[in-house]
Amino acid sequence: MTMTIEVSGAGRQLSVGAATEVGRRYPANFDVLHAAELHRRPGLCAVVADGMGAGEGSRTAGRMAVDVFTAAVQQHRGPFEPTPLFAAVADAQRRVRAAGQELRELTGCTLTALVADATGAWVTQIGDSRVYRLRGGLLELLTVDHTAAWLGAVHGWYPADSPQAAAARYQLHRFIGHPGLPEPDVLSVTMFPGDVYCLCTDGIAEQVPYQLMERTLGSGAPPDVMASELVAASLEAGGRDNATTVVVKVA
Repeated sequence: MTMTIEVSGAGRQLSVGAATEVGRRYPANFDVLHAAELHRRPGLCAVVADGMGAGEGSRTAGRMAVDVFTAAVQQHRGPFEPTPLFAAVADAQRRVRAAGQELRELTGCTLTALVADATGAWVTQIGDSRVYRLRGGLLELLTVDHTAAWLGAVHGWYPADSPQAAAARYQLHRFIGHPGLPEPDVLSVTMFPGDVYCLCTDGIAEQVPYQLMERTLGSGAPPDVMASELVAASLEAGGRDNATTVVVKVA
């Protein structure tokens, strides 16, 4: 998919592309992808979610979380700031928890979003999907994984390529559907011309090497081409997970 979105009040043009792939491990795609123009003003709402596990709880959590979050964003009338984004995630938490109680199985997902309009841009993050930004040739990770693996890497508990680290990637401290109803991280982002933003699930982040991602996002290709190349790279790396990405170029 490809679309171009004018954010006239800030003099920006956002080009958006997205791609998703089931991979070779799971019987279905439990990632959820959303990228659409804002209804009430020029702007963008892009979201990726990654269901936990391969059951109905995974499917339900991802779809419900994205639907609840995007509906709240589209209905919001004022300038975007942390409060409505926290509220949207809190509503998704309640709805997914209620669904899990009915299903009586693990019902949870990550949720990572980029919302941009003439007043600015905001990243909302809970779980271990990610947002990267390429600026001036440097690819930076803007988000933090809410996992034991992230804490282990930061504090040196075990080598990054160890079996302990691999197991810790599945130990999420925050996600949609968590019984503690944890809040997301919300980050204000200033978009500069030439920026490239990449939202992705861990099927991309855990399989596509940093250097390859940096080259792909810096290639100058249309965003839909870059998104497709990242998904293809995840398959070449083994396709061990569903892989989903949204790529946003700022002009």
